[in-house]
Amino acid sequence: MGIIKTKGIVISESNMNDFDKMVTILTPNGKIGCAAKGARKPKSMLMAATQFLCFGEYLIYNGASSYNINSCDTIEIFYNIRTDLDKLKYAAHITKIINDVTDEHQNTYKILQLFLNTLYMISETDEDLDFIVSIFKIRLSCILGFMPIINRCARCGKNEEIKYFSFEDNGFKCEACGRQDKSAIRINNSTINAIRYIVLSDAKKIFSFNISEDNKKELEIVAKLYLNDKLDKEYKIEDLF
Repeated sequence: MGIIKTKGIVISESNMNDFDKMVTILTPNGKIGCAAKGARKPKSMLMAATQFLCFGEYLIYNGASSYNINSCDTIEIFYNIRTDLDKLKYAAHITKIINDVTDEHQNTYKILQLFLNTLYMISETDEDLDFIVSIFKIRLSCILGFMPIINRCARCGKNEEIKYFSFEDNGFKCEACGRQDKSAIRINNSTINAIRYIVLSDAKKIFSFNISEDNKKELEIVAKLYLNDKLDKEYKIEDLF
C-alpha cells in the first residue's frame, strides 16, 4: 500500500454513499481523485479538508481500488470566497479552466502556483475580478505553451509601431501588418505593456500593477479570446444558481 504526502487544493467534490465523499485534488504533480470516507459526518476530521477550494497538506494512501485520504492539515480555506457570491462565481470559473487543462501524473507546479495566487487575489483584495481573471488567463496560456509573441511584430518582425494583437499569428503586430489582419484588434500602449508584464514578470508579482478601466477592458478582451482560441473552447463566467 503506497503512501503519498502532498500539498494540494480541492477542485471538485461529490457525495458518495451516506457519509463519504469523492474529491479531486490538484497537486504539484497532477490531479488525484480520492475517496474521503466519513468526511460528511458532523465530527469528521476530514470535513473542512474536503471542501471545495480547501488548500492543505494531505496524507493519501493507495487502496485496493482507489486513493483514500487518511488525514490533512488545512492551510487555507479562502473564507472570503465562500461568503461572497461574486467571488465564488469567479473562483468557480477559473477552477473549471484548471480542471480542463490538468491531468494525472503531470507537472502542474506552475499551474497550482498561479491558481493559488489568483484565488488569494480574489479572496483577499478588492481588485476588479475581471482584471484578476484576465491576468490569470494570459499567464495560464503561457504556462500551457501558448506564449504570445510580445517583443516584435508577429508578421514582419519590426519592433516599432506595435499597435495590434493578432489571434491568427499569436501576438503583437505593427500598424501596417495589423491593418491587414482581420483577426487582429487594436490596443493601446498601456495594454501592450500590461501583456508584456504578465508574460515576463516573476510568478509572485504578476498582479502587482494597475491600468485604467479602458485598458482593463482591452486586456479582458485579449485574454478571453486568446485562451478560448488556444483551448478551442468558449469559457463564460456563469451564474452559479
